[in-house]
Amino acid sequence: MATSTPPVPGGADDRRGGHLRNLPRRTYRFRILGMGLAALPLVVVLDARDASWPYWAWAGFACLVWPHLAFVVAIRSRDPKLAELRNFLFDSLLAGSYAAVLHFNVLPSVLLMSMATADKVNAGIRGLWLRSLPAMAAGLVGAGLFTGFAFSPETTMPVVLACLPIMVIHSLAVSLSSYQLVRKVQRQNLQLEALNRTDALTGLDSRAYWQSQAEHQLHRRHAKGHDATLLLVDVDRFKDINDRHGHALGDDVLREVGQHVRRAALPGGHAGRLGGDEFAVALPAGAAAAAVVAEQLRRDVADLRFAKAPGLQVSISIGLATAADHDMELADWMETADRALYEAKREGRNRVAVLTSPAKPGA
Repeated sequence: MATSTPPVPGGADDRRGGHLRNLPRRTYRFRILGMGLAALPLVVVLDARDASWPYWAWAGFACLVWPHLAFVVAIRSRDPKLAELRNFLFDSLLAGSYAAVLHFNVLPSVLLMSMATADKVNAGIRGLWLRSLPAMAAGLVGAGLFTGFAFSPETTMPVVLACLPIMVIHSLAVSLSSYQLVRKVQRQNLQLEALNRTDALTGLDSRAYWQSQAEHQLHRRHAKGHDATLLLVDVDRFKDINDRHGHALGDDVLREVGQHVRRAALPGGHAGRLGGDEFAVALPAGAAAAAVVAEQLRRDVADLRFAKAPGLQVSISIGLATAADHDMELADWMETADRALYEAKREGRNRVAVLTSPAKPGA
């Protein structure tokens, strides 16, 4: 029987996400809708045939009682997920039985069985639609034995009209459910993308995302000649800060330094945390302008004070490297800036050192 089952992200095999935990509650309202709408063609066909009371009893049970009974059975089960999967199979058994009860009236028989199968596919539970086919066949054969496999395939106009609500409303309900799921997945993907792009501690770009942005800036330098300078920033003696004041304060230091590194990224620039106590800024500026930015950043960090460690003075060393005007890789650019950073460290830390990328050979 068609139940307009909402799609289940990941399917039954996705145990980590627990997507089936609330499956009975999600399915309940859709089963009421599907079974209720299926009652319309059933009533019209049975009434036209002057069907006896067993047919009406079976239709009443399936359309009015079964949705609620299935829900109660599932939520009271020790394993609601498994109980609901059994309910899905019984839905298919009902759909198969209706074909025989309807004496194989073409439109409602095909409609109810095809929608029952489509619901299993739409549920996103791996292999459910295939596992439901034997149950559907059992329902058809069982009811067929009861009816003597009576065969009256003609579909009258009243039956066609009775089928329209389930065709339209069922389709819209499934489409709306699928749309809501797609929107939810899109929002989750955006959140995941933001998490992958952002360093959790400092809020700066993650290493991977910063590298992709720095590569784009480097390509613009080569393609259009735009100025580009790389700043590598390292917190001086950060291990000593952690050892003397604890990692909690060390995290505070990284967060504060990260805030100033973010401000140092000019419009069009990109600031990221490479890992540990090392940061990077790709600036759309030449060496002279970038050196001014770097010096201001160095002074701002030197002015930082921490209430939990009043005597702590933090300093940073910065290495600058301008991008070459010819093709070069990001790794080469970063290596040049790293050499400048090493020079700043060697000269006593808490300073800025600048290196210019070598000119193109033969230029």
